Parts: sequence; C-alpha cells; structure tokens
Amino acid sequence: MEITKFNHSCIRVQSGGRALLIDPGTFSPVEQALEGVEAILVTHEHPDHFDSTPVLAALAVDTELALYAPPALAESLRAAAQEAGVPDAGKRIHGVGPGERFEAAGLGISTHGGFHALIHHALPTVANIGYFIGGKLYHPGDSYQVPEGIEVKTLLIPAHAPWAKIGETIDFLSMVSAPQNFPIHDGLLNERGLALVDGHMERVAAEHGIAYRRIPNGAPVDIGD
Repeated sequence: MEITKFNHSCIRVQSGGRALLIDPGTFSPVEQALEGVEAILVTHEHPDHFDSTPVLAALAVDTELALYAPPALAESLRAAAQEAGVPDAGKRIHGVGPGERFEAAGLGISTHGGFHALIHHALPTVANIGYFIGGKLYHPGDSYQVPEGIEVKTLLIPAHAPWAKIGETIDFLSMVSAPQNFPIHDGLLNERGLALVDGHMERVAAEHGIAYRRIPNGAPVDIGD
C-alpha cells in the first residue's frame, strides 16, 4: 500500500493498482489528487477537507466514481449533484456513520468516531468520520478520539489546528501507539511551526519505541503490505 499527501489532510491511498482519495479540501490541489481514483472518502464538511466544486465536476465526468461522507453532507451533496445533472448521484454518493463497513477501490474500510473535536462551545459541532483502510491505515479527520476494536499500523496525525494543542496531539500519538505515524493537517504552519511540532512528536515517539516522520507532498510513500 502506498500513500501520497497532497497538502494538509488530503491523502491518496493506492493498493494493487487501484486508488481512493481522502479529504480533497481547499488547501490541496484537488484536481491533481483526484486523477485515477475510484472513490472519495470525506471525514467532515469543513472546506479544508472537502471542496465541492472539483468533486462534483469529477463525479460528473467519471460515472463510476463513488463518494462516502457523513450522512448530512452526503444528502446535501446528492441534492447538489442531481441539480447539476450528475449521473446516478443517488447511487454513488453514500452517507456513512460510525460502526459501518464497506469496500472501496478494492480495500476494506471501517468507520469510527462520530464528531469533530470541540473548537469552542459557541461554535456548532459537526459530524466527523474516521476511516480505517485496508486493515492498517487510519485517517481520523479532525478528531483525537481513539478508535476502538482495531489495530492501527499506520496513523495519520492532525499536527495543528485551531481546535488542538500540542499536548493533545502527543496524547493521541501515544494512546494509539501505531508503529508508524505521519503528520497531516498542517497547512497553516510555516517552517518554524513544522519544525517545532516535529521535534516534540519525534521525541515522544522515540520514547515509546514507535516511528514518526514527515512525508513530502506529492511523493508516494510505501507503508507496507
């Protein structure tokens, strides 16, 4: 299995010549990331994770492309797609909640979590689905909720957010304790911020005997079979 990061939280997963894409948002080159994928997984509705315009365009062009998202987002997207004349939108756009299992691009997927991390009590909380892919890779979206009932081998860790602090990020790393860990959700950090976060995470990962490293944008990384 290979993963490719397209800035921030947008991750392409490829295995056996087939590919899916997670969180094609506005901080990422969505058109490039979507090339050749069979399915799109969306963790939640915030625009840095989901850019509807290029996604709807891709669904219109590729009539085999499927999309999975939290139910409310899926419903609104189906309505927009049907209005835009996207073929079979009702059959290809799926709402998924926590505790479900399905297959996309030849990979087994289970869903976890349920809600976005709290930003502030005055702001609405939205649904957030974490995806466990191929029995090894976990993308949590915007949540530090530890998934139950699975053994995560590769964890994608939100490294920075208005809703997060470094202590919570470190706790998530140590509680999941996956053998290999890669940072995501870092599109607002400059080089100094990235270096600070990576320094803390690398030190704690070493203390726990697990691996943490940053992966370059746009370059496939083999995470094992």
